Amino acid sequence: MSSPLEPRIRQLATAARDVRDATVASDDGDCDDAGVDITPLSAARDGLGPVLAVYVKARSSDEPVQFSQAELDLLHRATNDWLVVYARQRGADVDPDATVREAAELLVDTHDVVDVAAQLVGLPAE
Repeated sequence: MSSPLEPRIRQLATAARDVRDATVASDDGDCDDAGVDITPLSAARDGLGPVLAVYVKARSSDEPVQFSQAELDLLHRATNDWLVVYARQRGADVDPDATVREAAELLVDTHDVVDVAAQLVGLPAE
C-alpha cells in the first residue's frame, strides 16, 4: 500500500533521474551538461534537499508515514541520482549507494545538505 506521499516521491525520483541522465561524465572527468544548468550547490540543495525533506518530515511527524517498498526504492534511487549529479558537477565520477535513511541521519546531524552530499560521495566539503 502506498502512502499519500507517493505522487511527490515519484515526481522527485523522475526529476533526479532526468537530471542525472542529462549530465554525463566525460572521459577527462569533466561533466558534459546537455542543456542542464546545475551546480554542485543546486544539486545538493535543490535536488537532494527536497528528497531528504520528504523523508525526514514523514518520519518525524506525529503519525509517521509508512512508506511502501516501491516508495523507499524511489527515494533510494533519487538520493543516489542526486549524489551522482553532485559528484559529477565537482569533477568526480562515483557510483554511490547511500540509503535515504543514511543521508537523512547525516542531515539531522550536520544540518547542511551540501556537507551530506560531500560526505556520501567521499569528497571534501566545499
